[in-house]
Amino acid sequence: MKTAVFSARRYDKTLLARANGDAGHELRFVEDRLTLSTAGLAEGCEAVCVFVNDCVDAEVLGVLARQGTRLVATRSTGYNQIDVAAARQHGIEVVRVTDYSPHSVAEFAVGLLLGVNRKIARASARTRDGNFDLEGLMGFDLHGKTIGVIGTGKIGLIFARIMAGFGCTILGHDPWPNPAFGQAGGSYVGVDELLARSDVVSLHCPLTEATRHIIDAGNLARAKRGSILVNTSRGGLVDTEAAIAALKSGQLGGLAIDVYEQEANLFFQDLSSTIICDDVIQRLVSFPNVIVTGHQAFFTVEAVGQIMQTTIDSITAFERGEALLNRVPPA
Repeated sequence: MKTAVFSARRYDKTLLARANGDAGHELRFVEDRLTLSTAGLAEGCEAVCVFVNDCVDAEVLGVLARQGTRLVATRSTGYNQIDVAAARQHGIEVVRVTDYSPHSVAEFAVGLLLGVNRKIARASARTRDGNFDLEGLMGFDLHGKTIGVIGTGKIGLIFARIMAGFGCTILGHDPWPNPAFGQAGGSYVGVDELLARSDVVSLHCPLTEATRHIIDAGNLARAKRGSILVNTSRGGLVDTEAAIAALKSGQLGGLAIDVYEQEANLFFQDLSSTIICDDVIQRLVSFPNVIVTGHQAFFTVEAVGQIMQTTIDSITAFERGEALLNRVPPA
């Protein structure tokens, strides 16, 4: 089946082509993001394969539908970039990757936490310049601290288990409690209590209207002073301006993010030789107690390989008229 693959990087092309070996779909790789101005590049393709920063809104879906697209497959678990209701109206099915190595993201979240707490990036930069002074590099033991986990699905659960192994007290918040979270030693509490008691808060929930800016100025003010915030889920969970204000006041002791609410025009590309006009991200990276990475928490051999195989399997199932196991249900 003809499929236009947007936001295609070299690793996407290599691994998706490998997964497609036996399926034999005709893949048309497009390096640009899917937007209204690039939707025409999918003309004649029955399927469109997208990623987290592609724009798959009602207007784009209208163009795709008129061009013959009947399936949108996102190479991600989250699908907040897709207007699912509009897709249904146009007769377009939407599939996602419901399951890939949750260890990749959970382990990366722990790495970010260790990096910002123990100032590992700053220390590495210093030693490269021959500076081995320890001044300003002191962190704190995680053992005995309280870790708040917002979102206790597969990734949040694994993160909680890892932190329990550090000897931490684990608090969780989720509208849909996971029995395995309690078995891992976690306790469910309300958001206010979680923020007030936690030395570290890690976000592992999807981005929805209910969770957008779940970390805002009000919740940051209610958080334990000096706590660390980690976000490897979606950038829109955090009000970035409020986080900057909390960092400046010392209310927030550290911030480690792999996602950013305005990342669409920044991440997954090399901008090192250009002027970055996003003043917010420029302010963020100027703080010594902030680590920003470019949405790479998922980026392991195991996870990406599984993402690509699941995507190809979904396209194949659609072509054959089989049940779509990874279909995004109507809102």
